[in-house]
Amino acid sequence: MATEAFLLLASFLAVLLILAQPLGRLLSGIILDRAIAGTAAIEAVLWRICGVQMKEMNGRQYLLALLLFNLAGMIFLFTLLMLQGVLPLNPQHFPGLSWHLAFNTAVSFVTNTNWQSYAGESTMSYLSQMVGLAVQNFFSAASGIAVVFALIRAFSRQQTDQLGNAWRDVIRITLFILFPLSLLMALFLVSQGVIQNFTPYLTATTLEGLRQTLPMGPVASQEAIKIIGTNGGGFFNANSAHPFENPTALTNFVQMVMIFLIPAALCFAFGETVLDRRQGNTLLWTMSLMFVVAALLVMLAETRGNSHLPLLGADSAMNWEGKESRFGILNSSLFAVITTAASCGAVNAMHDSFTALGGMIPLWLMQLGEVVFGGVGSGLYGMLINVLLAVFIAGLMIGRTPEYLGKKIGVPEMKMAAIYILITPALVLLGTALAMMSDAGRAAIFNPGPHGFSEVLYALSSAANNNGSAFAGLSANTPFWNLLLAVAMLLGRFLPFIPVMMIASSLAAKKTQPASTGTLPTHGPLFIGLLTGTLILVGALTFVPSLALGPVTEHVQLLTH
Repeated sequence: MATEAFLLLASFLAVLLILAQPLGRLLSGIILDRAIAGTAAIEAVLWRICGVQMKEMNGRQYLLALLLFNLAGMIFLFTLLMLQGVLPLNPQHFPGLSWHLAFNTAVSFVTNTNWQSYAGESTMSYLSQMVGLAVQNFFSAASGIAVVFALIRAFSRQQTDQLGNAWRDVIRITLFILFPLSLLMALFLVSQGVIQNFTPYLTATTLEGLRQTLPMGPVASQEAIKIIGTNGGGFFNANSAHPFENPTALTNFVQMVMIFLIPAALCFAFGETVLDRRQGNTLLWTMSLMFVVAALLVMLAETRGNSHLPLLGADSAMNWEGKESRFGILNSSLFAVITTAASCGAVNAMHDSFTALGGMIPLWLMQLGEVVFGGVGSGLYGMLINVLLAVFIAGLMIGRTPEYLGKKIGVPEMKMAAIYILITPALVLLGTALAMMSDAGRAAIFNPGPHGFSEVLYALSSAANNNGSAFAGLSANTPFWNLLLAVAMLLGRFLPFIPVMMIASSLAAKKTQPASTGTLPTHGPLFIGLLTGTLILVGALTFVPSLALGPVTEHVQLLTH
């Protein structure tokens, strides 16, 4: 089992890094505002049609453009879902959604969360899936990447307030990065058996002679951007555990690689853009080491399983509950770590059925802010905020003014970094407290004791960090939960945009200072250790008490019974 785990992790990282490097160079070209070869004529026509000005924006203008763009998308999607019952491409004649479910879903997909309080095959028409959900999968991913583009430009420029053009960035990211990758991915998925059609649901007779309804639909196209954009919302309720979404071990492996592809490529793009590849490699090493440790811990927890199972007649203690036999324990464990580290939320196993410690690691990865690769764009800008924090702490230790990439880090940047770091923990912990204190919140909990608390904590952690995965056992499709989680998703996505863009504006206005003998090297093993320690320390101080009430207590109960 240990050899299989090593080979799986090694092959995954090898394929990921091989694919991420050329994509990183492509992304760097867009950050530097260079048109991709052969697209200049296409762009000229697009800018004219869309009315995009070539003038660059300052931080405030860039932020306002992204907020307005996403607000328009949310209003459109909410309206579409409410009117679904009278719109075409609805062969099953599904009615429009309730106002609170439509609001929750619109917020969910606009914020790149894809939390689903519904079963897709029994709720959403083909039009809603394609024109509503899949379109927002593209735009929400592009918005996150655009924010990190602005922040990277702030490090590579000096004495300016210009951070690029938000409209141009979103269009380029969507048309020249997300769309081609999604097209290739969709074609691959179709070749492996993922369905893509507009056929009404089929009725089949099983070998036992029972009648079974087989849901159909344009699955492959949505599956592709769901994975590549780290969105995570499944066409079906079972998500990537459903054979129509993820039929084989090969599609499972490719999906795992594609979840991390853009986050890893952005690290290479960062190094290319700031003209120091070591900086991007340092971030990539930090992410990779934390990821490998997390994956091994979950694999160990799930293979050791539950010692009570053999006493109940099971062949072994390994925890097979909630896992697809075609993927196995190791692939299911790895997928769980990838999807919660990357802000994706897609699942190929039931996280609620993991052991207490096996479920705690994905929960904690979300609570770290999903900076271990993280969502497309959001993972890297979250990591860079933590880099500034690590540099500031190191500067205090040696009594020198902290700086990163020649930019001095002062009080204004640290204030914004502190606000950024506090936003999601406040949403998670306050939301969890509100749910546990209210009758409407507790009424949704079907599992008593620490596991029920873990389900609530997981739901708020998933929503506020824009992940979208969930522990089962929580009946969240109620007005209380739909509104609570929608607020957590909305604030967890767009409030962090504000300090990030303010930091970008501040750094871009500063002059780049040449390195001196007292400059802290921000590459190499020492800084990787410092950055890793900072990430773990912040996460531990914030969430260890709540984790002790949930998965830790559950694990202790297992050992003592």
